[in-house]
Amino acid sequence: MSETTNPKRGVPIWVQIAIWVFIAALLALVGITLNKRQQGTVQPGDSIPDFTLPLFSGYEYNGQSEVKLSAFEGKLVVLNFWASWCKPCEQEAAELEEAWQFYEPGGEVVFLGVDYVDTEPEARAYLKKFGITFYNGPDMGTKISQIFRVRGVPETYFIDQSGILYYVKVGPFVSVDEIKSIINQKLP
Repeated sequence: MSETTNPKRGVPIWVQIAIWVFIAALLALVGITLNKRQQGTVQPGDSIPDFTLPLFSGYEYNGQSEVKLSAFEGKLVVLNFWASWCKPCEQEAAELEEAWQFYEPGGEVVFLGVDYVDTEPEARAYLKKFGITFYNGPDMGTKISQIFRVRGVPETYFIDQSGILYYVKVGPFVSVDEIKSIINQKLP
């Protein structure tokens, strides 16, 4: 009696190809992510891409519930990343508001607050506690902080009238004069 042996069947070629394509895509994604992390924060001289910031009710720009960075072309933008849970942010809150009150009447400088990894009730309590009146909104899905590759809060980015980053401040400001000296570098 002769036994028939079934030859061993391997994995079909299309399955092998699919597995290798998946592995290659996964490696590419990991490589891109690592490359972005190694780049560090954006640097002075970098052109800042346009983004949209949703605004908290009561902190709107001309009655709009969101604002694009491009809406401020021709103005100097002070972009401050903060959070209600951030103790160093509390140290600079009064200085930022005072500087905003100083520059607001001239219309050449705009302050934007970006609430980072926070909840709206706590963010609103923070804004009220420190009497903040400049435009503020949440960083939904951390989309804006990813553009700037924010590593923590507070971080403040000074963007000139042409949309070019010219100064980065990591950590809290120590005085209103510090903020004014950075802004005045780009005002006529």
